[in-house]
Amino acid sequence: MRKKRTITVAAGAGALAATLVTAAATAAPAMSVAAGTGHAASAAADVAINPDAHQLPQARTLSTPWTTALCESQLKIACYGPDQIQAAYNEAPLFSKGITGKGATIVIVDSFGSPTIKSDLSTFDKQFGFPDPPSLKVITPAGKPPAWDPNSSDMTGWAGETTLDVEYAHTIAPGANIVLVETPVAETEGVTGFPEIVKAEKYVVDHHIGDVISQSFGATEETFTSYQQLEPLRAAYKDAYAHGVTVVASTGDDGAANVKLDGSTYYLSPVTGWPATDPLVTAVGGTQLKESSAGAFSSVTWNDTYDVPLQQAFTGTNGPNPFSTGGGVSEFFSRPDYQNGVARVTGQARGIPDISLSGACDGAVTTYSSYPGGVTGWHLTCGTSEAAPLFSGIVALADQVAHHRLGLVNPTLYQLAQFHAPGLVDVTKGNNTVSFTQGSPSKLYTVHGYPAKPGYDLSTGVGTVNAAYFVPELAQGSSGY
Repeated sequence: MRKKRTITVAAGAGALAATLVTAAATAAPAMSVAAGTGHAASAAADVAINPDAHQLPQARTLSTPWTTALCESQLKIACYGPDQIQAAYNEAPLFSKGITGKGATIVIVDSFGSPTIKSDLSTFDKQFGFPDPPSLKVITPAGKPPAWDPNSSDMTGWAGETTLDVEYAHTIAPGANIVLVETPVAETEGVTGFPEIVKAEKYVVDHHIGDVISQSFGATEETFTSYQQLEPLRAAYKDAYAHGVTVVASTGDDGAANVKLDGSTYYLSPVTGWPATDPLVTAVGGTQLKESSAGAFSSVTWNDTYDVPLQQAFTGTNGPNPFSTGGGVSEFFSRPDYQNGVARVTGQARGIPDISLSGACDGAVTTYSSYPGGVTGWHLTCGTSEAAPLFSGIVALADQVAHHRLGLVNPTLYQLAQFHAPGLVDVTKGNNTVSFTQGSPSKLYTVHGYPAKPGYDLSTGVGTVNAAYFVPELAQGSSGY
């Protein structure tokens, strides 16, 4: 089983012309298996699922929230609170108009969940002066999780993931309802874990429980023996597409590489992970936010692989260790129709990410948790597990503006990029190349990834967002259901 790296520290809104809106009509994506792309699938039958979140060592947990100044002085890295995340994506003009996600429901799917998530979110909200969500429900449609075991690293790892997902989806869309879907099985062998996720998500879709589903987990495509092994697990995404429910997924935190089943060995050539690669899913990559002395924010590709202060804070070493946004081309899926305009980048394969938001560890966000087995207090958390719920909140805001679910938003994203929509902010700096040592004797390897460039690229997709412009653009450009 592949485990995550659990390392606990602790303007005015605009809209595009009608011609753009007409051009952005949703079209069904191609979903064929890509022939001759990527790498040969592993012969192993095991499939690893892991959450894409990281925390600083729990000895660093604080009784008050981490601040940028404190992170810079103590850790030599940046970090941000939820108010800064809202500012980074220019949400104030939306909030001033009552656009908070009201009426929309974000569904967050995590194995085991967290037994303290409701009280933890309340503490988080009180600290930052946020309203509690109109509703926070916990459901277990695939079966009740086993009794909480504070000594289980699987459970506490997923609890940290759950905390990040809920608190930062709520940060972006404070007026949206939240439904946390807890599943009873983490991956152990074969495809164990995914069937429960599929069952739970189909239940959510078929019972009209939510408008956007956020997933901060994935499995390296090479761990599936074939597309035929993966295909039945796509049932939930096909169902969501048919019912107009948006599904987002994180692209992973190992850059162009990814961890094999042993949890410590990396692939030596570029790979990607599913479900982010699924054409029916919006793949969300990670950026690094940079705040100027004047309080303005900009974004570059997230890559902390060679960031020595970050490596020292998170791993206790100088590195390099892969801490970077996932991105690349799919092993299994051919290029969907909505990516035809970026075929020069993706070739014949499905490329990811589609879009990117904050995920850097040198730029981590502060979270609060108190679940048994963890250290109660304020932590620093990061990864594309942050980016996915952030984008789910953006979709919830657009759902409110549109007065309906947006369904698969990918066709609109690429149309907005084609028309250089003001709400899309191009990311043109950085890459997701990673280096690491492994083997016996130990040897340094580098997996060369993809540079950020003007326009679409395989490290940040179509870029990141200025929410004040992007939310109405997305709402007007997506076809209704």
